[in-house]
Amino acid sequence: MNTRNPALVGLIRDEIRVRGPVSFAWFMQQALYHPEHGYYSSDRATIGRRGDYFTNVSVGPLFGQLLAIQFAEIWDRMGKPENFSIVEQGAHHGDFARDVLGFLRDHRPDFFSSVSYRIVEPFPKLQDRQRETVNEFGDRVQWRNSLPELGSFVGIHFSNELLDAMPVNLRNKRVGLNGDELIFVDWAKDEKPNQSQVDWVDSVATKLERGLVLAIDYGFAGAEFRETIHVRARHRLLDSPFQEIGNADITAHINWSDIGKAAENNDLRIAGFTDQHHFLTGIISMFPDTVTQEKSKRGLQTLLHPEMLGRSFQVLALSKDADFAGCLSGFKFARDPRKELGF
Repeated sequence: MNTRNPALVGLIRDEIRVRGPVSFAWFMQQALYHPEHGYYSSDRATIGRRGDYFTNVSVGPLFGQLLAIQFAEIWDRMGKPENFSIVEQGAHHGDFARDVLGFLRDHRPDFFSSVSYRIVEPFPKLQDRQRETVNEFGDRVQWRNSLPELGSFVGIHFSNELLDAMPVNLRNKRVGLNGDELIFVDWAKDEKPNQSQVDWVDSVATKLERGLVLAIDYGFAGAEFRETIHVRARHRLLDSPFQEIGNADITAHINWSDIGKAAENNDLRIAGFTDQHHFLTGIISMFPDTVTQEKSKRGLQTLLHPEMLGRSFQVLALSKDADFAGCLSGFKFARDPRKELGF
């Protein structure tokens, strides 16, 4: 059954007929972020058992609680600054923000009183959903439409599965037409594959005055990198990004080494790199009382298990003007990050 968005498909076809073959990044931008018809921007993206895919937040509040512990340690190690921001991009419906702030309010009131939580979200429908989710925290949560609107800040920039959803190009491929059907066509010019991700590093580095960038996503480092596009709908991997356009998730494995190089070019220091299994295990080893209830233990298995989310995701930490010598708890069991990135 074809469940593509006909209006969106028509817009893409018209553009190709006028311009000729378009970059895959442009196609991906329309499929995911077209203001009216995009999969994310229209709030058709659904996660969890009844949605299109699972993510860390689908497991329940445990993921946010564990990250709240790591955030508090970062604040402690930075000398407990009074005006401390947690900036989140890719907040979806705001569940992670609610889980983090709720845990800090109940367990680290000293940190909670110093925190402002800022969500970078360009789409009004998602902002509305997020406001409903975090309503209990009042004006402690603020919104910005883009990173340039954020202003400089001291604190943490956090993202979970943000980079993989940024539009990317495919090497020597563009999107064209065969009659009315969208197809890949060979393209001699090799366009920069992950320019949107590199540009994001530039933007975050400019805004972060002091603190840490913590990105959780899935990809490869060094020589292991391979170009991989995933298209998902209702927990099925589809054969082509041209199926269910506007109603399916499109993601690309990221090149962690490219992200690390871009970071170092912007005066960010690589402070840690490991898989999610080792990252969360490190936090729990320092704060074992966090996982006590049976429900939490079941959720933890999903977050840690190598065949579930534990090895699928990697965690990269980038610091600026902050010394985390001795490493943060999440990187207690990590190897040398620069060596892991192939530097």
